[in-house]
Amino acid sequence: MKKTIPLLIVIIGGVIWLAWVFVPHRLIQDVFYGEFYLPWARAMAPFAMLLGVISLSMMHYGKIKRKAPKWQYSFFFFAGFIVTSLAGFIGGTQKGGLYMWIFENMQMPMSATMFSLLAFYMASAAYKAFRARSPEATVLLIAAIVVMLAQVPFGVKISKYIPDISQWILDVPNLASKRGILLGVGLGSVATALKIMLGIERSYLGGD
Repeated sequence: MKKTIPLLIVIIGGVIWLAWVFVPHRLIQDVFYGEFYLPWARAMAPFAMLLGVISLSMMHYGKIKRKAPKWQYSFFFFAGFIVTSLAGFIGGTQKGGLYMWIFENMQMPMSATMFSLLAFYMASAAYKAFRARSPEATVLLIAAIVVMLAQVPFGVKISKYIPDISQWILDVPNLASKRGILLGVGLGSVATALKIMLGIERSYLGGD
């Protein structure tokens, strides 16, 4: 019984969302969704956030208690969470407050650092992927060189056709492969959503 009620809530919520997407009737769009479902969804959002905070806190507390690998970093989670929460509750989130100062002077530089580190990982992955060990890898290597040359003035000096070839690579084979991947992701998402709505996938309820 304790798993039946959450399962029914998920199924009913999924059916309502599907009806809102595919049924243009005013009863669904304005009355049922706008006046009933949406306010309930907004009311449940803070509880979902609270559940996420509790889950994270329990996970990091468990790491500290067990002395798991790199458990010292869990203290930074609690320190950052407490300081940021107090700054938001006491000083507000307006411009010029402590919360925005933390965001602009700590969060944004850390995010920029993480993105800058991605460049090194991308260079390492490109070195491994672009080695011409097979015909397919050779085609990938040539296409990557053409696209990269088109992004710098040196490429135009080599040949005036390089930007056009690069744009064709991006618009035709690259876009076709991206659409194929997106179609696969979409079908997988639909299949997963149907499994959850029909009660086949129940791992989110806990247990095996």
